[in-house]
Amino acid sequence: MRPTDQLRVGAAQINCELGAVASNLETHRKMIAEAQERALDLLVFPELSLTGYALGRGVPDVAMPADDETLQELAQLSGRLQVVVGFVEEASPGEYYNALAILQGGRVIAIHRKLNLPTYGGLEEGKWFTPGQSLTQRDVSPGWPAHYLICADLWNPGLVHSGLMNRPAVLCAPINSASGIVSKSFSNENNWLVNLQFYAMTYGTPVVMANRYGHEGDGWFWGGSSILGPRGETLAKAEDKQTLIVAELSRQEIARARFDLPTHRDAEQLTYRTGTNGPAL
Repeated sequence: MRPTDQLRVGAAQINCELGAVASNLETHRKMIAEAQERALDLLVFPELSLTGYALGRGVPDVAMPADDETLQELAQLSGRLQVVVGFVEEASPGEYYNALAILQGGRVIAIHRKLNLPTYGGLEEGKWFTPGQSLTQRDVSPGWPAHYLICADLWNPGLVHSGLMNRPAVLCAPINSASGIVSKSFSNENNWLVNLQFYAMTYGTPVVMANRYGHEGDGWFWGGSSILGPRGETLAKAEDKQTLIVAELSRQEIARARFDLPTHRDAEQLTYRTGTNGPAL
């Protein structure tokens, strides 16, 4: 089947009630219904969107297997729309992952487990979760492969490079970013945009970033959900509220951006070896 030139994508900027899966599920139902009404092809929720973030020792209380009825319900609601949902996956007793469920066509088509678990600043994920071991990519529709990385995954350039060398047409970036959680001098609000613009422009790959908006305990989640085009340009940005933002991506624009800056092509031709006295020949 010939790929369509356009893909309609959305980022659901919501807040989550900590540990309240049933309440958060209702928010997901409403956002999926709106996405269906607006004829989206892809909808991205924030990281841990079904559970909230600062779970600590409450991780086991909200964990669910990949075939849990909660995910099955959302999969049934998805229809042809691909929906990316954040949850805590229980793989075995005591083995928990900060994960994404990729839902489409009435089923869970893939699970992405967060690879880079931060343990700096006010972040303690390495204490509670098991790190994932593999990258994840699936088609949204023919000719439109999507790649999925969760929050701190995107602050490891090696992970991003490895993922984007698979040539996805769109990068899904669910995050859970609070003001000042890294340090007082590190601005998540400013630096996330710089980070994602760089990747979008360098690899000619649009980015759908979904962040939370609102309070969780003492933490303030600043929102800023954005959809970036293949030259790093902002196609849509959320206002300071819970909302759904939408943009159209174009395969032709992706092709032109990658032709102008052929990062994928040239990176595959480069190999490096370490020498003691300069480049090895």
